[in-house]
Amino acid sequence: MVRQRSILSMILVLLATFLISCGGPGVAVAPPTYTASQLEKIQTYVPEIQTVRDRSEELKNLIQTKDWIDVSNFIHGPITEARLSMTYITPNLLPKDQPIARQITRDFFNHLVKIDKAANTRNTQVALSDSQAAFADIDKFLQLLPQTSSQVE
Repeated sequence: MVRQRSILSMILVLLATFLISCGGPGVAVAPPTYTASQLEKIQTYVPEIQTVRDRSEELKNLIQTKDWIDVSNFIHGPITEARLSMTYITPNLLPKDQPIARQITRDFFNHLVKIDKAANTRNTQVALSDSQAAFADIDKFLQLLPQTSSQVE
């Protein structure tokens, strides 16, 4: 009988130890922030994206004047470089923002393809519509980026 009590006591001690170790207070996790290195990488590419964004009227005018060769050159030149910059920035964003940034970049690429097809078929309305959508994608992407250096660790 004594032996059974000591085994039962040992089991209860082990069970209590296990429950206490598992039931401790949760450790508060600080929200993710940008490192100085990430901010530096992001800021390297932002001016190129912003420059293309500022040239939106130029593309609109090229489409309206039906200058399809220059429309194609604009899409395959500066706008494609901006898309690459968006792709380079995405891994440096916060983990919660990366899937959103990837989706925006994909949507942006799809709009560029549609503009290019519209330029090849000389369809002004589709080209204008997709160019507006492409620049809206750039705006959405720029809104994901950190605005100040106060988020640096």
